[in-house]
Amino acid sequence: MSVENIYQHYRVEEQPFIDEVFGWLQQAENTYAPYLSNFLTPREAMIVKQLVGNNDELRVLLFGGYEGAERQRAFIYFSYYEPQQSDFEVAAFNINYPTKFGELTHGRILGTLMSTGVDRNRVGDIISDGERWHIIVDEKMQDYFQQQITKIANVGVKLEPIDYEQLLESNEQWSSETVIAASLRLDTLLSNVYNFSRQRAKNAIQSGLVKVNFVEMERPDVIVGVNDIVSLRKFGRFWIDSVDGTTKKDNYRLTVNILEH
Repeated sequence: MSVENIYQHYRVEEQPFIDEVFGWLQQAENTYAPYLSNFLTPREAMIVKQLVGNNDELRVLLFGGYEGAERQRAFIYFSYYEPQQSDFEVAAFNINYPTKFGELTHGRILGTLMSTGVDRNRVGDIISDGERWHIIVDEKMQDYFQQQITKIANVGVKLEPIDYEQLLESNEQWSSETVIAASLRLDTLLSNVYNFSRQRAKNAIQSGLVKVNFVEMERPDVIVGVNDIVSLRKFGRFWIDSVDGTTKKDNYRLTVNILEH
């Protein structure tokens, strides 16, 4: 299948990422060595699995530190290779901080990590049980983060390396619901998932309150695909698990996973 034929199955803005993945596959084939990606969003991980699936010689495994991780690294390898967990080069931290005198949030932690100049794709999930916080990162950034991060939002912190087995179970509560939508436009989906008007959805988008795959989205007409993560500030986030056909009125019947804020 030609690259042009593959492009037609994805959004135009995803073409650079598709080209990047083909570069990974080419590198693995040319060097006969596995290729390890940075952390991927669920949508990116889906694309990688689909593209590697078209390759007769290569396989892919995904891992983000624990089962069910949202952001995972892709390990691309030849079928004769037996991957080990250590191949994914994933490290984890506990954030040691004075819980009685300071409050941490996902946004404050991520903002502090990004303020060190590190790309978002070098950081995996940020997990909390309501009080304690754990961070998953690229193993190569472990020492750098420990040296750079001593405060988060004026709260003194210490990043302590931990094993996978010590990772918290997230207190996030997801529900799977059937949603009927006239289209897969961002404003339409926001309206249907959160039960408010499309005008309110458009206003939220234009006000910078909406992100798709952790990137602020300014266009209400952008099409949301399977495994795209949509977040609306103060509401939570959701992603389309599957498109299950259409109704008699030609609306989409979707299975949507919704996280309440």
